[in-house]
Formats: sequence, structure tokens, C-alpha cells
Amino acid sequence: MPLKDNSTQRFRRCAIRPVALFGILAALGIVLSGCQKKAYVNTYDPAITRTPLPCLGLRVFPPDKEAEQSLRSLYAFSDNCPYTLELSTKSGIHCNSNANVPQKVTSNFPSAYLRMELRKGMRLLYSYYIDLTHKPKAEDIREGFERLREDLKLPEK
Repeated sequence: MPLKDNSTQRFRRCAIRPVALFGILAALGIVLSGCQKKAYVNTYDPAITRTPLPCLGLRVFPPDKEAEQSLRSLYAFSDNCPYTLELSTKSGIHCNSNANVPQKVTSNFPSAYLRMELRKGMRLLYSYYIDLTHKPKAEDIREGFERLREDLKLPEK
């Protein structure tokens, strides 16, 4: 009597497991990627990264004395400079869209942001943006400015 070949059945059982495992790992990766604190940096003029900037002006909007003091403690800003660093923050952001329900449930959904933009006149040269789950703090501003300083080769204070 010939023996039954169970190799096809074994293969079918094994083929399902890697697919299920891949699905679980992919879902876990998506969930965990929402928990990362990631800044988005764009350099609109590559030449700005090669030559040291002689000075920086500062504009904070909306006006925030704490944020401005945090930046002024990191760099000696000049009022008469063609390059302007614009800092803008917002907190208490609420999104009522039902499309964001999975992100709100599975991760720390951002409720604030911090943006720094370097401009020469009206021309945007560089931007730094990060979503936050809390009101922007001095530490967040310092981290953003240190990244800007590193990318643009700004001198120390």
C-alpha cells in the first residue's frame, strides 16, 4: 500500500503562519511608528548649509516671552540681519475627524507643534517642524535650535 504524501498539507499549514506573522509585525510597526518623536527638516536652499551665516534675526509668532527667552539664551540674535528665524508654536489642537480615531486610540496623538523657519526676506531657506503631545517647552525649543545649528553651521553663542 502506498504511503500518503503529507508534504503538501505540511506546506499549506506553514504557508499560513509566515503571512499571519508578517501581518502582526506590520501592524505592530505601524502602531509603534506613531509613538516616535520625529522632526521634519527641509532645506530649500542647499547653499545655506555650506556657508556659515553671519547673523540671525528673531521673530516669534504668536508672541511668547518664554519661547523667545529660551531662544535668546541659545544665540545672540541681531535686529538688523537679512536672515530671520521665525518660531511658531501652537498647543491645544483638537482634531474632531473620525479618520484619525485609530491613531488617537493606539498612540500619543499630537496636540501641539513647534516650527522654526529660516528666511531671507520672504524666501524660505530652511524649516524644522515637530508634532508634540504637550505644550512646547524650553527643551523642545533647545532641541530644535540645536538641530538647526548643526545643519546650518551656526557659531556658538
